[in-house]
Amino acid sequence: MTRVSEPAEHWSGLCRKPPVVLTSQTCISFSMESTHEGLPDGGGGGPGTVRRGIGAVLSGAKTLAQNRQLLWFTLLAGLVLAGSAIGHAAFWYIRYNLHIHINWLVWQFFIELATLFCAVYLLAGLFLSIPSAKKGSASFFGGLDGAKKYLKAIFTWSFVLALVGILFIIIFSYVPVWFPHEFGFLYRDGIGYIYSFLFNTLSQFPFNLSRLPPADLFTEIPGYGGRSVLLWIYPGFRDALIFSAINLVLIILTLFVVPHIVLGKKTIRTAVAGSFAMMKKIWVEVAACTIFLGCIVYGAFLTCLLVQAAHGMVTPLATYYRPTDMWIALGLVYDLALFCIVFVAATVGGIAVLDLYTTAKSMQNTVSSDR
Repeated sequence: MTRVSEPAEHWSGLCRKPPVVLTSQTCISFSMESTHEGLPDGGGGGPGTVRRGIGAVLSGAKTLAQNRQLLWFTLLAGLVLAGSAIGHAAFWYIRYNLHIHINWLVWQFFIELATLFCAVYLLAGLFLSIPSAKKGSASFFGGLDGAKKYLKAIFTWSFVLALVGILFIIIFSYVPVWFPHEFGFLYRDGIGYIYSFLFNTLSQFPFNLSRLPPADLFTEIPGYGGRSVLLWIYPGFRDALIFSAINLVLIILTLFVVPHIVLGKKTIRTAVAGSFAMMKKIWVEVAACTIFLGCIVYGAFLTCLLVQAAHGMVTPLATYYRPTDMWIALGLVYDLALFCIVFVAATVGGIAVLDLYTTAKSMQNTVSSDR
């Protein structure tokens, strides 16, 4: 077997070294008095704001438990990520198996645009379906149907987000050029550590179920007539995760744009301005909500250490133990369970966004009436 380092080194030119590798008011648990607590003039911080952020997550979980139809969002969001991974993997297959040269940046932009359009459309459907829960159970597909009226705005906003995401990639592609030499360690130790961590994680059991050790994960198979299937599956999944992280940051920074468009019936320009104004007032709640959900997901991810320990991997990043058929089956179950937890958390987060949006709008109306 011969090592193939080019694909591992190629990823958008970011790192030339091989990788070492939202809730409805129907379920809110706070009274209006506690909602306004600690928010003079619509902004502020303190224990009350943190409690509201965490409470939005808990209220979102309660809404989801009472309206199981919203789990369709969970399933479809998972399929969007799967489709994104397939799209990213197709690049490696076309280029290294079929030997057809295609522009990486153009390919990734179209994958980004398709992924973000589907994600934003699903969020719009989620936001439109939850208010119907006031009259009974929520109808997610009814919300999706209602989102068709905003297809033009959704596509335009998705295009803007995709463009920003690709610009972000381009900027970081040239970090070694424009970054001051004396601060180069920030790039090497920061970005390099992320790639190293991601590559090592995907190379280890229970995420690597191939029976191949990490050193042989990206190799040619003699007599296969092409590259190993893993050579394009794993880079595709890795790229999908990296772009998903970028998309998540973009969505969090523009958290209330979609609710303004589909609920407030605002133009994109007005929705962006309104979103930033709203974020400025309740950023503590948004941060508390995001960190709380992040801790839940990260805690679920860390259970992989227990799986590795039970499998006998004392030093998982240095030693490789070939999994038996039973452990491969258990690893697959773990991967699916973690995948489900991540997207259930994403659904709860989407419901929580609507909860925070409704609360912030209520605060704005109260402040306006007081004046």
